[in-house]
Amino acid sequence: MAPGKSKTARYTEIERKFAVTETTVSPSFEGLSAVTEVARTEIQHLDAVYFDTPDRGLAAHRITLRRRTGGNDAGWHLKLPAGVDTRTEVRTPLGAATDTVPEDLRDIVLAIVRDRPLSPVARISTQRSVEVLRGADGIGLAEFCDDRVTASTTGGEADKQSWREWELELLTADVPDDLMDRLSNRLADAGAVPAGHGSKLAKVLGTDQLPAPTPPADPVHRAIAEQIEALLLWDRAVRADAYDSVHQLRVTTRKIRSLLQESRDSFGLDDDNVWVLDELRALAAVLGVARDAEVLGERYQRALDEMPAELIRGPVRQRLVEGANRRYTAGWRRSLLAMRSPRYFRLLDALEELVSTEKPESADASAPSVTIDAAYKRVRKAAKTAKAVAAEDASTEEKDEALHRIRKGAKRLRYTAAATGADKVSDRAKYIQTLLGDHQDSVVSKAHLSTQADAAHAAGEDTFTYGLLYQREHDTAQQSRALLDDALKKLDKAVRKTH
Repeated sequence: MAPGKSKTARYTEIERKFAVTETTVSPSFEGLSAVTEVARTEIQHLDAVYFDTPDRGLAAHRITLRRRTGGNDAGWHLKLPAGVDTRTEVRTPLGAATDTVPEDLRDIVLAIVRDRPLSPVARISTQRSVEVLRGADGIGLAEFCDDRVTASTTGGEADKQSWREWELELLTADVPDDLMDRLSNRLADAGAVPAGHGSKLAKVLGTDQLPAPTPPADPVHRAIAEQIEALLLWDRAVRADAYDSVHQLRVTTRKIRSLLQESRDSFGLDDDNVWVLDELRALAAVLGVARDAEVLGERYQRALDEMPAELIRGPVRQRLVEGANRRYTAGWRRSLLAMRSPRYFRLLDALEELVSTEKPESADASAPSVTIDAAYKRVRKAAKTAKAVAAEDASTEEKDEALHRIRKGAKRLRYTAAATGADKVSDRAKYIQTLLGDHQDSVVSKAHLSTQADAAHAAGEDTFTYGLLYQREHDTAQQSRALLDDALKKLDKAVRKTH
């Protein structure tokens, strides 16, 4: 479904589940100052079919996808974890199809599903009694549900399960901070205990009883595994066009690539699978189109907001800010195309395979573990080259490129240092990366301003403001260069302290 055409609606769900027996008496909410009325509704009969991949990929990430009939919210529901007691629920209408997941819901979790089929894995029927707890203004504060559940994984009788459970769900964010705890205490007084499952589906599939995966012992393996999980989360954010999500997905992609480059032997990267590094670079480049436009748009917006109105002459905002926004949208759409391709799915498959596989037997067992030394040598070499270039009669472009190489080296050093616990080195490298990132952004911005000033001049527009913005970028770049030597000395000191 094309962007802008989605019929989905998003809700934040804050709820807790409780286990009770068939004879447990319903709780009393009398005496709670926040609750002035308890309204009982008609019994609801809910029937839901849950979908997942053959390897239960959604369940492994605590995600549920169902088609539910009955009740006042019948439809397709996708529930995504969003914190303790909290989930994001995305809903879309039932439609005519009963066994085909709507594309807009499938797309949200496409980084997990990829090109695997989504098929029914369980059917859950619920007889639900509901009490709505209202406040002084008559607004619903919370909902208490008494559920009698019948479920099976196949729809047959052989594995049918039946149980009773209670749910508490807040209906609005405008409630006292401790209301959920106070309501939960009333349920506990009645004999309820916290449920041992995060969702009805988890109870049916038994996924909550499975032991948590053991994180890799090697710190670099562990860091890459964590970044792959982060990639899946930022993937969803990019699809929703959340603020800064393209930037974060690109950063995560680069972190994974840098860590893999620093530990090729540990991951058995050879001619057969080194393509993963190329694919990560290509993905970062695709994301970079939107990200670069986003950076320029925000940069110009901030600069123009700080500038006196009388110094802004001509349609500068339209050319710089609105133009950047249009390029961001085009780049974002291009990123989505790449993120919906089999090529992207195979990259994700390969990354998961790399972190799930132990160090290959063919690898040199005596090979040293990953350290910051190799990454730091690249920073020193790049800094030495930049110093030599600055002393020569080199072009501005050559000098800028030499500084950019220091930034790339600092970035790799930062990620490696963070993964191996050298936090001080990581912080110093991050500062250099940020410092030279500002420099590089200024270089890109100056080139863009020159182009836009030429276009404005050709259109008969006043170009005065472009000159002011250009000088501002020039000053930023100079300031970054002036701070670099001291930053490199502090980095060297931090590295020496690790030995």
